[in-house]
Amino acid sequence: MKKNIAIVMGGYSSEVNISIKSGNVVYKHLNKEKYNSFRVLILKEKWVVLDNNNTEYNIDKNDFSFILDNKKIIFDCVFNAIHGAPGENGQLLAYFNLINLKHTSAPFYQMALTFNKRDTLSAVKAYNIKTATSIYLNKGDVINLDLIVEKVGLPCFIKPNNAGSSYGISKAHKKEDILPAIEIAYKEDSEILIESFLNGTEVSVGVIDYKGKTKVLPITEIVSENDFFDYEAKYEGKSQEITPARISKTQKEKVEKTAKKVYEILNMSGFSRSEYIFVNDEPYFLEMNTVPGLTEESILPQQAQAAGISLAELFDNAITATLNN
Repeated sequence: MKKNIAIVMGGYSSEVNISIKSGNVVYKHLNKEKYNSFRVLILKEKWVVLDNNNTEYNIDKNDFSFILDNKKIIFDCVFNAIHGAPGENGQLLAYFNLINLKHTSAPFYQMALTFNKRDTLSAVKAYNIKTATSIYLNKGDVINLDLIVEKVGLPCFIKPNNAGSSYGISKAHKKEDILPAIEIAYKEDSEILIESFLNGTEVSVGVIDYKGKTKVLPITEIVSENDFFDYEAKYEGKSQEITPARISKTQKEKVEKTAKKVYEILNMSGFSRSEYIFVNDEPYFLEMNTVPGLTEESILPQQAQAAGISLAELFDNAITATLNN
């Protein structure tokens, strides 16, 4: 019997269009002889299944089913391709947990934890993982620019605490840049993070569950044409993503060991892609993405290809692991 797979995409954040691209790539590559795959568009105003003509069928939120040709379709597994809320921050996964529906992501608490940058940093610091010096602000907090500069130095990064795809991130080169950058970050989130600038090679490390084991994928070096790896660099071709990264054997071994440790510290499962910067050969952890981009051009699929894992195999592995769990 073929398993019914829901590929959820869309979401409630600025990343909706990127998520739809990812979901369509998963749909394209999933084995049609093994699975009945359905694209499920989740937006604030509607939850619908799309057929090949983009005809919409409403999802029954009581059990996440839908009616097709007068027959009720129940899903065996959900493939999560929603970047940002509600797929990457745990909300949707908590709902799936309540209705006893399996999904390809980590448990909802792990997803919520890793979506919150400052909570993730707090968790990994307890295990001696190196991170940038940082300050946290909640909307409405008094802003002391001198104190910020004294603690994190200049230049520094201002970023939303709960947001992905480099939305709302700015690099402040002088004190006068900080307040406007804070306003930009607050448009994405009511909590923000101000971090010291780490000067070194930036790498992206994919870690996944693969055939029952934690697997670190080939490492990607990020060379941005812009001042940092912002939205334009990430999605509009303003960067080079070099896999495998041009790093030393020592750096490679250290970041692989750190990335595997972070994945296991945080009790992760499913997909992850984390960013690190090398300072004097030591990898400093920046953040973890638990629903990374899944298009053919995205970093994690590039890394899988470099490891000899096709997209069909990568996606199939996630579903197989979920169904067998």
